[in-house]
Amino acid sequence: MRRVEAALFLGSLALFAAFSGSRLLAPSAAPHFVYQAEAWLQGQLHLAQPPPNLNDWARVGERWYVSFPPGPALLMLPGVALLGLDFPDVAFTVLLAALDVVLVFRVLERLREAGESRRTRAEDAALSLLFAFGTVNFSCSIRGEVWFTAEVLGVTATCLYLLAAHRARHPFLAGLAWSFAGITRTPLLFSGIFFALEVIADGGELGARWRARATWTDPERWRKAALFAAGAAPLLVLAAALNQARFGSPLDFGHAHLWNNRVNADIRRWGLFSPHYLEKQLHAAFTRLPHLQGGRLAYDPDGMSLLLTTPLLAFLLWPRERPRLHRILWLTVAATALPGFLYQNTGYVQFGYRFSLDYTPHLFALLALGGRPFDAKFVAAGLAGVAVNTWGALVFAGG
Repeated sequence: MRRVEAALFLGSLALFAAFSGSRLLAPSAAPHFVYQAEAWLQGQLHLAQPPPNLNDWARVGERWYVSFPPGPALLMLPGVALLGLDFPDVAFTVLLAALDVVLVFRVLERLREAGESRRTRAEDAALSLLFAFGTVNFSCSIRGEVWFTAEVLGVTATCLYLLAAHRARHPFLAGLAWSFAGITRTPLLFSGIFFALEVIADGGELGARWRARATWTDPERWRKAALFAAGAAPLLVLAAALNQARFGSPLDFGHAHLWNNRVNADIRRWGLFSPHYLEKQLHAAFTRLPHLQGGRLAYDPDGMSLLLTTPLLAFLLWPRERPRLHRILWLTVAATALPGFLYQNTGYVQFGYRFSLDYTPHLFALLALGGRPFDAKFVAAGLAGVAVNTWGALVFAGG
């Protein structure tokens, strides 16, 4: 590991661990993936014992299940085999979060090395730290718990996917990383459009390549598509088989069976995904603000405006440059964000709109490509995000 990567990893690890505090070496309050891994180790899909609480556990008949996609539980298997239900999912999440800082840096460096970004190595390092501590990633990284562990591991898989899918250089590995992202955070399945568009663009501008007849007849492009599918198939088939065995359909991941769900009435009427939910999702993502509670400033547990938690994102509205990946990344952001905006739940309880973490790595790639200088306004916006999310890490970790 190079010096910059080592410094980013160790420094971020120390800060995440410090903010985790006494939680670090114990199981979290929502150790769903630990319970899932333990059940698998005992040769069954349903929990080996009743869950420790009723918060977001699925029940079918007399059996309890973990409905969340199984990616994190797969990685936890060795640790749970050694430590059982005492496996510290908080420390697991903190380690992943520190690794994510390095991976975001590597994604930005890949763009620089390919000549697509004009950023310096120091600027890429700064952007990776602003991702770590100037977005909702900060508060998601220090608690463990099923919802936040999945978000953090989703970033890990997304960065690995972007590294392999850039210019469609490693299609099999891209398919493998994409499928793992999808069985960690379901909306990340929609990010598959990035690889498809990179195959079409073939290192050039998307618009021209899209119109070129050769795009659809070139055997090399179909070879890459086949390798991508081969890499993706095993994990997707596994996830579909688990869904079929537990919930009766390969596409039913179980959230409709959550036992103690405060929005079951909405699900029965509108389903898990519906345009009916769009208004509250947009409100949670863009217009909700902190409020006074008992004379003190408090965050809104339904979410808060992304322009408050990450003011840097405002610079995406006025990029100085629009290189070839500009359109591809924005299309990927739109596709990945859509399922979250149509979902029945805003991510409650959270500090900031945590679903945005599914596509924040793409947004930071756009910040790198956009060419806005690290001037006083840019730096001030980045540091404001760090201040807001440090407050979030302090108050949310104690919540």
